[in-house]
Amino acid sequence: MKTAPQISAQQAAQKINSGDVLIVGGFGMTGTPVHLLHAIAETDTTDLTYIGNNVGETGLGGGRLLRNGQLKKAIGSYFTSNREAVAAAQSGAMDVELLPQGTLAEAIRAGGAGIGGFFTPTSAGTPLAEGRETRTIDGTEMVYIPALRGNVALVRAWRADTAGNLQYRMTENNFNQAAATAADLVIAEVEEIVPVGALDPNQVHTPGCFVDFLVQANLCEENLGSSASVSASLKKVDAQRLNMARAALTELRRGDIVNLGIGIPTLVADLLDASSGIIMHTENGMLGVGPEPESGGAMDYPVNAGKIPVTALPGASYFDSATSFAMIRGGHVDVAIMGGLQVDEWGNLANWAVPGKPLLGVGGAMDLASGADRLIITMTHCNRDGSSKVVPRCDLPLTAAGVVDVLITELAVFRFGESGMQLVKLMPGATLEQVKEKTAAEFTVALEETVAAEG
Repeated sequence: MKTAPQISAQQAAQKINSGDVLIVGGFGMTGTPVHLLHAIAETDTTDLTYIGNNVGETGLGGGRLLRNGQLKKAIGSYFTSNREAVAAAQSGAMDVELLPQGTLAEAIRAGGAGIGGFFTPTSAGTPLAEGRETRTIDGTEMVYIPALRGNVALVRAWRADTAGNLQYRMTENNFNQAAATAADLVIAEVEEIVPVGALDPNQVHTPGCFVDFLVQANLCEENLGSSASVSASLKKVDAQRLNMARAALTELRRGDIVNLGIGIPTLVADLLDASSGIIMHTENGMLGVGPEPESGGAMDYPVNAGKIPVTALPGASYFDSATSFAMIRGGHVDVAIMGGLQVDEWGNLANWAVPGKPLLGVGGAMDLASGADRLIITMTHCNRDGSSKVVPRCDLPLTAAGVVDVLITELAVFRFGESGMQLVKLMPGATLEQVKEKTAAEFTVALEETVAAEG
């Protein structure tokens, strides 16, 4: 039986050479190999390429490498939470390549599977597709994405045996399972190392043939930054936002599998009860999401896409990010509810970038917008300057074209179909005259009802 030698984090860091490409697991700071990254930050290794969902929070994880100037390039889906990443990209100190989150997961998985690349509908028709090969396959425009592979993969696991078999805990799997397959040298930091035979073979997520070295690392919540506890939640709740969430809830049907974006969509989960029959999905690897616990942290509970601890309902399951986005891309998620910056009368959505503003993140929005069977957008009707966000044609960078089924604002509910954009409901306190005045897009009126007020 092969063995995976146990070494220290400092010994592991010495195996990283300047110029190496690193594939790093983790979602936010959950499931991130912080001990290994911090050990590398103590070396003089430079010119590294960092491939991962996000660099990490300022001063933690890959954020330390960035602060030290050890990164020359980062490939990922979401760096907005790291102010240093935004500043480094804007100054030219670090090259950044943004990939939609599901595309990133699949590119790493493909790299580990010996596949040269793949075509995906995600990002077609958006700025992220510029300069890439596109083809129409079965009537759908698709974008070619080359596989990603590294010199070294750094992953974090819950348990390992001395043969290198790994188990991940709850939503800590995320990008780790794919990352562990996609490099010439794989180093896993784990919380518990047990003898061969102590792990149930049915519960092994990463077979030992992929893993070269093990590092013992005992994590605590101080390593997790804003992923640490329920108290980190920045959920904003008021009557207007709850009215929008309630309107979104009425669009759902029993048995629907639903993915919720951050912001107003997260409030929908608070309105669900056990009898609803609605199954919540979170893109970082969980089906059967329950409400937030009253207290506790990410060491005790799974986390959702907003990196906030949640509970697991009976029948819940965990999986890696590549599987999660295969569910989305493959049409196995019925509804996605997300926020928006602009929606136009053609059902186009823009929700990830504003030209001239420091935003370095696309996350999973493009995957969900193009992959879910139905897309519901919740957003404020106007910008702070009073200009309409419901426009004749989006002039912000597109997330996806022709994908919006329902738009919910604090003033109205619109549906999109063959007859174009229709106003179907007025929100509490809103009048038809207000909606017409504040909507730049053309729409027809087919009022069904007024949404009941909160409370």
